[in-house]
Amino acid sequence: MSADLLIGGTIWRHKYDKFGWTTRSSQLLESKFLRIASPLFHYGILGVIAGHLLGLVLPESWTTKVHISEDTYHEIALIGGIPAGIAALGGLTMLIARRRLTKTVLRATTVNDKAMYVGLAAALALGLSATLWNIGSPTYDYREGISLWFRGLFSLHPEVELMQGAPLIFRIHVTVGMLLIAMFPFTRLVHAFSAPVMYVVRPYIVYRTRDAGRLAARAPRPGWE
Repeated sequence: MSADLLIGGTIWRHKYDKFGWTTRSSQLLESKFLRIASPLFHYGILGVIAGHLLGLVLPESWTTKVHISEDTYHEIALIGGIPAGIAALGGLTMLIARRRLTKTVLRATTVNDKAMYVGLAAALALGLSATLWNIGSPTYDYREGISLWFRGLFSLHPEVELMQGAPLIFRIHVTVGMLLIAMFPFTRLVHAFSAPVMYVVRPYIVYRTRDAGRLAARAPRPGWE
């Protein structure tokens, strides 16, 4: 269901709401706090996404072939995942605080934005909590459980019993994550699908100063001209 909404909603949004496909940036309303919070969140979330792709999509047999043991993989996941999760959650917390404390930004915040922030914060907090909970021994090997279930979704044959055997915090995290995926195309998060590929090949924008003398000599004209 979440995948259907993600794909169908994205197609609908692109077809019927092209001009609404935007982050609705509030940088003009406040930029000092945003300058710190936005990069912190975005770099953190990129690390979180990369970690999820490696953990959920990359089969354990692949890492075994390159002689990466389960303990080594687990250590790498913790070393990379915890800082990324803290950065993403910390940056998001700062962004939410900025919206609450800056009146102009708060007035520009919609109900849709608030729901998105709640879902995103819950997913990040639960994911970071699950990672911290999984420190120690014995640990839960999600690559032998959740990862297999996740890859089974693409073949339309998910093994439900694998999710039933997962710890509760992981199941809640997955549920919130699926809800976030379902609402993704209908929020400002959809801008993540807009990669500025043409930016690197488009011509430069040339700015020229206007001749102040010519402007002073020109007779004033009505605004609509």
